Amino acid sequence: MGVALGVERSNARTLDELRAEFPGICQTIAQTRPTAVDLFWAVERMTRRFEQLAAAKPQTDALRRAMVEEARAIHAEKRATDEAMGRYGADLMPAAGQVMTHCNAGALATAGIGSALGVIRMAVERGHKLHVLVPETRPYLQGARLTAWELHEGGVPLTLITDNMVGHFMKTGSVGAVVVGADRIAANGDTANKIGTYQIAVLAREHGVPFYVAAPVSTFDLTIPSGEQIPIEERAAEEVTHLCGVRIAPDVAVANPAFDVTPARLISAIICERGVARAPYAESLRRLAVVAVPRVGSAV
Repeated sequence: MGVALGVERSNARTLDELRAEFPGICQTIAQTRPTAVDLFWAVERMTRRFEQLAAAKPQTDALRRAMVEEARAIHAEKRATDEAMGRYGADLMPAAGQVMTHCNAGALATAGIGSALGVIRMAVERGHKLHVLVPETRPYLQGARLTAWELHEGGVPLTLITDNMVGHFMKTGSVGAVVVGADRIAANGDTANKIGTYQIAVLAREHGVPFYVAAPVSTFDLTIPSGEQIPIEERAAEEVTHLCGVRIAPDVAVANPAFDVTPARLISAIICERGVARAPYAESLRRLAVVAVPRVGSAV
């Protein structure tokens, strides 16, 4: 959508001017988030479409409309993707009891019902009696601000907890499964997600709780062999030292990596819109990645 808006609102008067401006539009979008590969997938797809259209030398207004149509086609496809992930993942959720998620992998983060939250929503719609434990997700509080709000608005029972309560709830045996989203999945199944995910996966393994990742094929990065090659975004120190604009820490050195990497060995399964991958992930992810799926609502 960002690329489409950039093209639609460009002041370029000719195709050549728009061609010259287009790489800057894409670069601006791509630089916003280095970890999430889904972003680059979308930019690359919009780039291919732009080049395909430009080769026919259309009027600039026609090209602008076609780029907006492509963005809308991606939106429609992603809505269908979320629903397919939800169907596959719902089968893995317990029939009743508590499940845990982390950060926000719901409708606020995707084009449809969400990835991890889509799995939970679909399970609830099928009659699973689930109660969701939602860690707050320090320091930016996506769990408290976004996931808790989404689940509450959707009528899904939840309990908000602080991040350092995760081990306690795992130990008491009251968690039946963990399902989280992903920002990038390496060829071997190592998965980058919001900071704090790795420690939840370690605790889940210690306490025998299945740990699932729900993410579309567009988050697969089969060009890198492992999570060691995933770039980790470092965010502003103020997110750690301040809360609601109020300083809560002294003026000291701060580390604020936005993501961590969960090793594939800790992941019970990876749910995508084409099925469920299990170890060895180097084989199962590649197999799912090459499955041909028709595009939904595309204007191409």
